[in-house]
Amino acid sequence: MSDVRQHAEDVYEQFSDHLDVTVEDVEERFRTLVDEYKVPIDEARRSVTNHYLEEAGLEREDISRGGSEAVSIEDVDEPEQWIDLTAKVIELWEPRSDSIAQVGLLGDPTGTIKFTKWAKSELPTLEEGGVYELRNVVTDEYQGRYSVKLNSTTVTEELDEDLEVGDDTSEIHGALIDMQSGSGLIKRCPEEDCTRVLQNGRCNEHGEVEGEFDLRIKAVVDDGIDAHEVIFDKEATEELTGLSLEEAKEMAMDALDTTIVADEIAAKILGTYYRIEGPTFGRYVLADDVEELDAPGDAEDLLIKARSM
Repeated sequence: MSDVRQHAEDVYEQFSDHLDVTVEDVEERFRTLVDEYKVPIDEARRSVTNHYLEEAGLEREDISRGGSEAVSIEDVDEPEQWIDLTAKVIELWEPRSDSIAQVGLLGDPTGTIKFTKWAKSELPTLEEGGVYELRNVVTDEYQGRYSVKLNSTTVTEELDEDLEVGDDTSEIHGALIDMQSGSGLIKRCPEEDCTRVLQNGRCNEHGEVEGEFDLRIKAVVDDGIDAHEVIFDKEATEELTGLSLEEAKEMAMDALDTTIVADEIAAKILGTYYRIEGPTFGRYVLADDVEELDAPGDAEDLLIKARSM
């Protein structure tokens, strides 16, 4: 069975009770996006799902992807996946919105992850220090930092046991050899609790919106053995480059081109050797502490590689 057909059947199962639609209808919509417009399959799935959500008048949390899979926190590396977690509530924070009942940090032996519990889900209160089996939660992502959302379909079960929480901090010494697409001056969706990066002025969930500017760097750092994907948020990007968000906006306005900001940043950092420390979320290291280093002798090949990319 092709990937497109499998995705079409998954989406059909989500909406078959809500809409008069066939799996062939869903597959045709996928084929148009994937075959004609060359949209990546994951992006196509989000687009197709959003179309049927709007048509059915449903919210995303009103549906679930059948057969959510039990995973460890370290395995969360993709947004909009339905998963099961067994985790300990490490810390609770004060919600910043009436739409959120609880927000905090979960942990298991492989690491930690932020969680949000929606008020309208009317789920039982999670207690700090408690260990829970959480079934049917949805993954999300912001600046490479993954989180999970508890919704009206989530099942919570408190377990009479303790759970050791692992350390997910990484430290890398290496040459910054590449700056990936989506770096520099970007725009994010302004809708509450969304903050997705806009593509051509569109949010995958909320459609066309007036975005809010942000700065970030998605970099590849090579330590001579492995290549690590590192994300620098606005604060880390400003500190690393000496370029503020306001200066970046002015630069882009003067040039009538936002890509000039990424080019300016790349000229400053590509080929430089750094020590980077921060938490690991999925495949990304989030740069919390960064120090520029003199390149050791065995890094010359990496620096030459970076400057030639």
